[in-house]
Amino acid sequence: MPTKKRPRTHVIADLSVNHVERHVLTCGFSADRVEHDYGYDLVMHSYNEYGEIESGFVFIQVKATDSLQFLADAETISFPLDRRDVALWLEELEPVILIVYDAQHDVAYWLYVQAYFERLAQLSSVLENSGNTVTVHFERSRVLDADAIRGFARFRDRVHRQGREVIRHEY
Repeated sequence: MPTKKRPRTHVIADLSVNHVERHVLTCGFSADRVEHDYGYDLVMHSYNEYGEIESGFVFIQVKATDSLQFLADAETISFPLDRRDVALWLEELEPVILIVYDAQHDVAYWLYVQAYFERLAQLSSVLENSGNTVTVHFERSRVLDADAIRGFARFRDRVHRQGREVIRHEY
């Protein structure tokens, strides 16, 4: 009787999360794996130069593939997402970073979800008229590395500063 086999999709999913974790750890930050994945794989925490935890966090969702789809310009990656995930991510106050991992080349690309969709003027129609999927476009130049990880912490800091300003004005 044949035994169960581990599918390639499971292998590259594990590799993709490991790839992101390595970059996070290289920066001296930490990444908590989300046990029950309903739209997030990791929660990233950052620390200052003294090793003290900084407030807030960054949500990270990782997608893995063996075959990235590039547009005709060969610089833009096209990737389909479940519309329900996008709707959830856009409700978050903390930054949500989507990462697509190219398992064939051991490289990952990132997208700051809220900022990406804010740039789309037709945001509501994108979600309402998209059916079950929404296609996003990653810039090939946005390779995941230590600089990108530190940038995610800066995105979070910017969101927190803006939130504090709103609270000060309302109080």
